[in-house]
Amino acid sequence: MDRTRAKAITMTISAPVIALHHPQCRLHLAGRGHPDSPARLEAVEAALRASSLPLDWRHARRAAIAELEAVHDPAYVGLALRELEQGRGELSTGDTELSPGSLEASLRAAGAAAAAVDAVLDGEARAAFCAVRPPGHHATRRRGMGFCVFNNVAVAAARARARGLERVLIVDWDVHHGNGTQDIFWSDGAVLYFSTHRRPWYPGTGARSERGEGAGAGRTINCPLREGDGDREILAAFTEELLPAAKRFQPELVLVSAGFDAHVGDPLGGLAVTGAGFARLTRLVRQVAEECAEGRVVSLLEGGYVPGDLAACVTTHVEVLSSCEESWTKTDNGVG
Repeated sequence: MDRTRAKAITMTISAPVIALHHPQCRLHLAGRGHPDSPARLEAVEAALRASSLPLDWRHARRAAIAELEAVHDPAYVGLALRELEQGRGELSTGDTELSPGSLEASLRAAGAAAAAVDAVLDGEARAAFCAVRPPGHHATRRRGMGFCVFNNVAVAAARARARGLERVLIVDWDVHHGNGTQDIFWSDGAVLYFSTHRRPWYPGTGARSERGEGAGAGRTINCPLREGDGDREILAAFTEELLPAAKRFQPELVLVSAGFDAHVGDPLGGLAVTGAGFARLTRLVRQVAEECAEGRVVSLLEGGYVPGDLAACVTTHVEVLSSCEESWTKTDNGVG
């Protein structure tokens, strides 16, 4: 007897990812032997271009002063810009080394963050990756530090809020705690900041007890890891802490401070996350975005100091960001 049977079939397809970059980001030089070298970005861009991923490459624009002042004290923005224009060797507010190319690099990195948010919110792609430097998550409201001048992911969050979004999630898996991002959104109930990081470690912040205050009370979630922790521990933090918190918060956009210095081979990290581990973290971020934020994700490069390992991790990360599932129903005629 013939029977008609319908079954659901799911396949994975690739969707374009906007990749923002700028040649000026390679001209930020932080001194001979400094971990944040242009080779990091060169390796990332080369690997992404050599891949078969559907990338829409775009040059990053400069950040506007108003975009920087949306997250930084205007006095700090003015001071940083003066010192960048003067070609100082180091920011006077902290330990960030500078060079003559740092002005354009810093403005393009922050501008990429804002432009990526605009592109995703305008429906040009569901995901964007910013291949930029210097990184940003250590820059607080009033000072730059830890290789960072301006806080790129904070600029992205502020841009999303200016575009009318009411809830933004920032996920930070860099090995170092994003003290600057936490500082900027400490009292902001519209931004949920979730961080995994090694502790004790630079910059010394990121205890579980640091939860935000005022309107931001409970909107900061720190999940410190111990030296030697790897995939199991960081994935547990994501599944046990991030997923339920995101479900309650219901973000309209997911931002990622994508540092890969928690990788097992990174000399600045001391953690043991693998490339496969970062892929699984990215899938969990995509899960949150699919369920809450119409699939919208903007990822920004932070740390990661072994160029080859960094390039491999970023390529896998962007590959997962580009994947989406498509389902349809197929009718079969079978014999019963």
